[in-house]
Amino acid sequence: MHTTALVTMASEDVAQLADSLAKTQVREGELSYKGRGLKFDNAKSVEALVREVEEFQGLRALRLEGNTFGVEAAKAIAKSLEKKGEFECCYWSDMFTGRLRSEIPPALTSLGGALMTAGARLKVLDLSDNAFGPDGVKGIDTLLRSTACHTLQELHLNNCGMGIGGGKILAAALMECYKQSSALGSPLTLKVFIAGRNRLENDGATALAQAFQMMGSLEEVHMPQNGINHPGVTALAKAMQSNQKLRVLNLNDNTFTKKGAIAMAQTLKGLHSVQVINFGDCLVRSEGAAAIADALMLGLPILKELNLSFGEIKEEAALMVAKAVRNKAHLEKLDLNGNYLGVDGCKMLKQIMDDMKIGNLLGSLSDDEGELEDEEEDDEEEEEDEDEEDKDGEDEEEEEEEEEEDEEDNRLKADQDVEAEETPAKPQNTVSTPVSSTRPPDVTSFLSFPSPDKLLKLGAKRALLIEQQVDMLDAGKTVEAFLKISSVYKEEHEVKKAVLDTVDAVLRKAFSHPIIQSYSFISALLVMLGLIKSEEKIKPVKVVPGHLLALDHAVQQDYFPREHVAVLHAFMSRRSKSLESCSSARNSLMSTLERLRPKC
Repeated sequence: MHTTALVTMASEDVAQLADSLAKTQVREGELSYKGRGLKFDNAKSVEALVREVEEFQGLRALRLEGNTFGVEAAKAIAKSLEKKGEFECCYWSDMFTGRLRSEIPPALTSLGGALMTAGARLKVLDLSDNAFGPDGVKGIDTLLRSTACHTLQELHLNNCGMGIGGGKILAAALMECYKQSSALGSPLTLKVFIAGRNRLENDGATALAQAFQMMGSLEEVHMPQNGINHPGVTALAKAMQSNQKLRVLNLNDNTFTKKGAIAMAQTLKGLHSVQVINFGDCLVRSEGAAAIADALMLGLPILKELNLSFGEIKEEAALMVAKAVRNKAHLEKLDLNGNYLGVDGCKMLKQIMDDMKIGNLLGSLSDDEGELEDEEEDDEEEEEDEDEEDKDGEDEEEEEEEEEEDEEDNRLKADQDVEAEETPAKPQNTVSTPVSSTRPPDVTSFLSFPSPDKLLKLGAKRALLIEQQVDMLDAGKTVEAFLKISSVYKEEHEVKKAVLDTVDAVLRKAFSHPIIQSYSFISALLVMLGLIKSEEKIKPVKVVPGHLLALDHAVQQDYFPREHVAVLHAFMSRRSKSLESCSSARNSLMSTLERLRPKC
């Protein structure tokens, strides 16, 4: 009895020890500094870490995520890796928090150079959440092209702010790596590619699609929230045809529309290994959903999860999807939440799923948008072209808006001329007081009908003039002023500087007042952007990229209350029609908010 008790206690101790080791996520051959929140600025600060690396026999993986490293610290670590020929896994996400963007490329170059010197054969390279931009991709370009990456199986670059330029550099590096490795008889067989929230847009996605098609080895592709529209989606769909082992495809929160969804559905028919499809928030719309239903009937034999939430899908198409999963023996979840089913449509969907004995696999429908209005239905085809959102389209829209504003100004001037003609002339010896002397010149015109030219003409004191015209103690009026200023944003240097400088001055003063409640400002801003409804029935503005790009700038300034970053992040993450035409600017803002918000 006593012996049995000892054995039981020993078993429990072993189980607890195993559990403890599992929680630390330290595997054989792995050195982990994960999540310690340490700051390493120079070589001296990493002496202990370097010593551990040097003394670690058979080092295969190094976890540095959740700390922050300066250039000199990175160089010291790199030096210690130069003799680690067995090294395979770099878990280096979120390791440059608080660093200047210019510090990151040389740090990455040092680390990459060390791996090449060591003759390492990498399997995993994780640099997610480092926000290094296109220059950061240049920092790993040589590494990606080298023999160290010929064996790479997983590449994680989530939330790095690569942009179109970074996407193209990355694609070129991957293709070169594939060519060089193929020439040596062992082609690159990348299995997992993760690059969500990078503002890749159509051009970046299309470039990467070429690399994907060339490699043909992908098993998981995660590219959510990249501002990709149907040309980019179509390119990715074509590339996926060459990746027959694909198991997971996550393109959440891009903009398929009918064209992209139909192209992707055609590809899915020939992919027999896919288990997870996430096309939520992708505007696949009814025709796209019907095409995907057809793909479900003809292929996807081992599908486990299908997410078509928030896609503007109507009842008929949603029911087609439901019926198409009838014989999917491996299905675990079907998500059709946030579409246009209506109360009756939701009931019918649930009934059909219950009748097929798979009602428990249907996700919540609590965010259903109700039935689509006939007028909105008619506009669906017109919106298809608007969803492309290329730069030329944006420029044309801005020009049209400016033309409308000029017309408004001309009408206003004509009205003033009529008033002047109707006003009896004063005797010549009477000194008339110009109307403009009672208020700052041209400010009223700018605030009534904003344009870049008008903002520039206000001169160096433009911010002061606007502050004098607007009640800065009124949160609602301050928001209106902010939106009018930011609406004229352009990438042209002079205009961009004028807009951002004015936004800084106005918001800095607004938030400096103890009377103005910053929560009131955020609430008013969310209402005006159409992200929340107001009890006062305030009509939201038409959101343009400038609104979000100026906000992206503002949230990074010292005057902006840090406590509101998480609030903005939460609302910007939601599906919203008001932001559909600004996906690129929204993704840029989301990336910034993700970087700034407190880590859990």
